[in-house]
Amino acid sequence: MKRFVAYYRVSTAKQGHSGLGLEAQQQAVRQYLNGGAWELVGEFTEVESGKKNDRPQLAAALAACRRFKATLVIAKLDRLARNVAFIANLMEAGTDFVAVDMPEANKLVLHIMAAMAQHEREAISARTKAALAAAKARGTKLGGFRGVKVNQAMGAQANAERAREWAQGEIGQEVADMKARGWSLWEIAHHLNDLGVKTRRGGEWQATTVKRVLDKVAEAG
Repeated sequence: MKRFVAYYRVSTAKQGHSGLGLEAQQQAVRQYLNGGAWELVGEFTEVESGKKNDRPQLAAALAACRRFKATLVIAKLDRLARNVAFIANLMEAGTDFVAVDMPEANKLVLHIMAAMAQHEREAISARTKAALAAAKARGTKLGGFRGVKVNQAMGAQANAERAREWAQGEIGQEVADMKARGWSLWEIAHHLNDLGVKTRRGGEWQATTVKRVLDKVAEAG
């Protein structure tokens, strides 16, 4: 009887508790394993904070694979392959794995995907920095807007217009480009925080912040 250990990944604690995203991954794994002689000896769910590279649940899943001589099964390799920490841990472990959405993938494919993911991140990072530097040189305010009293005097309509103009500038275009390349809202937020880019109000980016910017970019059409 072949043994499997399932590894799931969700971006937020809310997704983990609500089952959003998690249930779909669990269903995909069970459909893939349907039939035959197999045993699911463990299931591990990673709730990523977006700010840490350690993956304790992945480490636990890999340890279970070694203990039970099992194969690691994941629902979506295309998302996890963009996660450098996941790829590094999986390669170092030397554990057999299978991805439901890409069952033909092997370690060579994983190496190629890792190289492409790293190249894409470096290219986007360089382009984002260049765009922000050019905007700063033109005197464009990129973040950290704290004019609360001014905002009150301007009124809600004027303040909303400033927010729209800011979101539809360089920041909005870079965010839209990353989303078009398949990045999740949380991955975009994490990337901008890593670069030290602040939101319009001077805070850190969240998935909801990215969504608001994308909505304003869509308005500009």
